Amino acid sequence: MAKTKNVFVCSNCGYESAKWLGKCPGCNEWNSFYEEKFTKDTKSTGEKRVVKATKLNEVEKRQTTRFSTGIQELDRVLGGGMVEGSLILLGGEPGIGKSTLILQICNHVKVGGNVLYVSGEESAEQIKLRADRLQVHNDQILFLAQTDMDLIKSEMEEIKPGLVIIDSIQTIYSDDISSAPGSVSQVREITAQIMKTCKQNHITTIIIGHVTKDGNIAGPRVLEHMVDTVLYLEGERYFSYRILRSVKNRFGSTNEIGMFEMQDTGMVEITNPSQILISEREGNPAGSVIVASMEGTRSILVELQALVTPSVFGMPRRTAMGIDYNRLTLLMAVLEKRAGLMLGNQDAYLNIVGGMKMNEPAIDLGIVLAVASSFKNCSIPKDLVAIGEVGLTGEVRAVNQIEKRLKEVEKLGFKTCIIPENNKKLLKEKYKLDIIGVKNIVEAMKQIGLK
Repeated sequence: MAKTKNVFVCSNCGYESAKWLGKCPGCNEWNSFYEEKFTKDTKSTGEKRVVKATKLNEVEKRQTTRFSTGIQELDRVLGGGMVEGSLILLGGEPGIGKSTLILQICNHVKVGGNVLYVSGEESAEQIKLRADRLQVHNDQILFLAQTDMDLIKSEMEEIKPGLVIIDSIQTIYSDDISSAPGSVSQVREITAQIMKTCKQNHITTIIIGHVTKDGNIAGPRVLEHMVDTVLYLEGERYFSYRILRSVKNRFGSTNEIGMFEMQDTGMVEITNPSQILISEREGNPAGSVIVASMEGTRSILVELQALVTPSVFGMPRRTAMGIDYNRLTLLMAVLEKRAGLMLGNQDAYLNIVGGMKMNEPAIDLGIVLAVASSFKNCSIPKDLVAIGEVGLTGEVRAVNQIEKRLKEVEKLGFKTCIIPENNKKLLKEKYKLDIIGVKNIVEAMKQIGLK
């Protein structure tokens, strides 16, 4: 006999309550509760199977099998390819290119068996139109337009494909839950069923998820905890570049990124991001500097641009695009106190060219030099790269993986590199670069004539 009751569920974390609450006790979110009907089957299911624990040392280790997606940038982010039987969640804003990337994976993936593409949003004709535009002609792709989880699961168990695509998780529903598709209860239940099916049958599954206005995956936070890998496809709406980031990966690093360019034929891999990001740098204007940042095992050179102008209002403005706003204000305070630059009545604007977003401390020295260069209206040498973390006392602190950064700088033809003194002392290899070691920001500014 089925028993129905009303519960209030937090749309952010899935916390359940018998009554409405203004603030969620689970995640401290305000006004996130909404009412749901919950159906529970009270019929007895008979005896339960007895399960006994086993010794961890006696468990037979099964060899983990990886297979290539056929896209090198995606393989890099996943840690060398997809793991058989894994559950991958791909999120991103509408129109960012999620479905385009997924179709390209279906076309190039090297997996035993068919590829099952399940769509709850588009018809077969719509998918075929996109596939023709992207020149996807893989005979192993099977299409299923369905939103009922029971029918999808039975099809998966019958076909036993090597790869399953669910587009998207917010459109799939289960008859066991009475709430609407996309609700917290539905998303949680659907993900649990998909995970159980793909683990039991060793089927690799990719789930596409919608995102909220804050940029997080829509639905309960438990969704990201249940899956093996969480990928985000990022990019500015008016830029053609797309960045694929891994925020969770049980089978690899979460520091790697993959770069693509959106074109008419789909996502095109960018194997040398540094060259693309600094290729349009013309002339030698004040406030422009090149910095070297690490994204996983990859060194990326980007251009920082700063603009400092006298403020016409009582409160000067600080604007940062691509870096943390608080980091910019902190480094400007260090410049005022340790270098004697009077920036209290100056508006400051900082931008990372190409729509990139970076939070690594190694770009601090570049930010300091760019702001000082714009303030003094004095250009930084065009063939110079700045690397270093800046402390509150103005010291330039050592950064990690300096050798990889210097190799990338050397490969792209730069002549001079300013790095922390402690990093220079530990260098073992010889470089065709003029490497300058500095202890503080005043020394760095003197090296390029800003002091």
